[in-house]
Amino acid sequence: MNHLPNTMRAMLLEASRFLHLAEVPVPRPGPGQVLIKLRACGVCHTDLHIVDGELPNPKLPLILGHQIVGEVVACGPGAERFQTGERVGVPWLGGTDGTCSACQRGQENLCDHPTFTGYTVDGGFAEYTVADERFCFPLPPAYEDIEAAPLLCAGLIGYRTYRMAGDHVERLGIYGFGAAAHLIAQVAKYEGKRIYAFTRPGDRAAQEFALQHGADWAGDSTTKPPETLDAALIFAPVGALVVEALKAVRKGGTVVCGGIHMSDIPAFSYSLLWEERVIRSVANLTRRDGEEFLALAPRVPVKAQIQVFPLEEAGYALDVMRSGKLNGAAVLQIAST
Repeated sequence: MNHLPNTMRAMLLEASRFLHLAEVPVPRPGPGQVLIKLRACGVCHTDLHIVDGELPNPKLPLILGHQIVGEVVACGPGAERFQTGERVGVPWLGGTDGTCSACQRGQENLCDHPTFTGYTVDGGFAEYTVADERFCFPLPPAYEDIEAAPLLCAGLIGYRTYRMAGDHVERLGIYGFGAAAHLIAQVAKYEGKRIYAFTRPGDRAAQEFALQHGADWAGDSTTKPPETLDAALIFAPVGALVVEALKAVRKGGTVVCGGIHMSDIPAFSYSLLWEERVIRSVANLTRRDGEEFLALAPRVPVKAQIQVFPLEEAGYALDVMRSGKLNGAAVLQIAST
């Protein structure tokens, strides 16, 4: 590791809740870890929730970012899964204890003592990062670095949310048509579903975006779709959409909340839940989700619409996301191949 620089550029979040460009030490990999030179890192709504204080107790100071694409440049003691020079992806779930009851049940996404990339440990808004090699993924060669980054959260969490809807779904509603939705809509279309997209009332641009990415119908979130839905996926962090989705799904239908944070769900009549309708949430992801989705994505093929920003404009990228003016996914380009 003597050839590595001692310092690197990173966008640092401190107690002020503002990102700023800083020069910080290059981390060194510990046991079972790999050191990754960043090529690209996706920008996620979860990053925005952390900056805005909606997710509590982040590690501070913190380097955000959990849709990491980069090259392994060094391996720590005992790390043997990847060789230097290999391209890997790093997702939100950065590690688990492997011993708690959830892990023993095969539900590592519900681990009692997890680490989360770009939240409890430093992430990818930087030139280098370290990661537990067990929670890194080899990436499909069909995707360039910028193209691969959104697959690692928008894709993976979207995929888990979609699978939670169940196997007997023909008519699928998607509320909040952003990064995750426009990726998973392509998977749903590939699998023969009819897709109904719901956006902010009057957002014609978002509705057109949805129609361009596989939706059969697009309309306001307060509008009933032309036919009853078998299931609905909610990606917008708006609790009131749970009630709207319940109104739209059939008896026995499922509403899946795909975000890590959501505003309060307003009170609603029990009659909306009755007849065995189901509301469920998605927490994090498992490595199996990653393996399945990254194998499926090139077959579809899933293609992200991407807006690229340089590392030093990470804060601006979050502002664009906050404004609701971002269609598709935001990605920081950190280094070229």
